[in-house]
Amino acid sequence: MKRQLPLIGALLLPVMAGAVAASPAGGKADMPGVIDPAQARLDYMLKCQGCHRPDGSGDAVSNPPMNGKVAKFLHVPGGRAFLGRVPGVATVDLDDTRLSNVVNWTLYRFDRANLPPGFKPYTPAEIGRLRQSPLRTERAGVRAALVAQMPGGVL
Repeated sequence: MKRQLPLIGALLLPVMAGAVAASPAGGKADMPGVIDPAQARLDYMLKCQGCHRPDGSGDAVSNPPMNGKVAKFLHVPGGRAFLGRVPGVATVDLDDTRLSNVVNWTLYRFDRANLPPGFKPYTPAEIGRLRQSPLRTERAGVRAALVAQMPGGVL
């Protein structure tokens, strides 16, 4: 058991060392809507990175990349709702607060450059509402229609 403790510390120490002051609007100053970056990172590691990979690169088959791409959905009608309804988000076993925390963290972590001006972070109430109607087999078609609305129609 003692051998595992340094590994856990090595995983969490960079997150704890990188914590920043809270902003008055809630969340961290550089990540509004992220109440707990360390928890968000841990939730991503445990619930998301198995498919989307640690760097958000995903794969070419069923787990689309997020790195440099995920926030582009926020620029097209229906894209914001899509992100809250994709199966991995809507059906994960996290409460709405932790889920909004990790969704917002993911947007900042993997695609901050593409966040729209005036981006409003997801709230627990919004996530709770969106995940009540998860996308299932229609996910790929909905995604393709959203991507077609993006400049260049390519993601």
